[in-house]
Amino acid sequence: MTLYRLRALLAALWGGLLLCIAGVAAPAAFAVLERAQAGKLVARLFERDAQIGLLLGLLLMMMERRLQRDGQEREGMQQRAVFNPELLLPLLAMVCVVAGYYALQGPMQAAREGQGSWSFAALHGISLLFFGIKTAAVLMLAWRAARPMAAISLPASS
Repeated sequence: MTLYRLRALLAALWGGLLLCIAGVAAPAAFAVLERAQAGKLVARLFERDAQIGLLLGLLLMMMERRLQRDGQEREGMQQRAVFNPELLLPLLAMVCVVAGYYALQGPMQAAREGQGSWSFAALHGISLLFFGIKTAAVLMLAWRAARPMAAISLPASS
């Protein structure tokens, strides 16, 4: 039962972090700092978000895999890979981190310097799209993880 709660807490904290970055920190930085300084601050926020996102995504996937294994052992089932939303949503979020942050950093820097075939605005838009998909996936995971405990099959004695 503790692992269920920890999974729900981590998903909720990750979702809250993403909402704070998008809704509070980034807009506040551009509201009070010069554009170049705000850009540097927000870039640092997104760097930390990417690092944290990969860590939390991996932890959440490991937790779900453990919960699946424990459930199968309880029910006397043979262990097999089960791809459910609780496993796929953190995977989707991690793919968005890799594609939306790590894969686009080089091209975005080149675009800032006037190089490359894509404009900075286009790459920034793609990055925002990945951030939005990641946020939706994490919030959906938090929502699903927070469903009433009666909806989750638990062992008889927890």
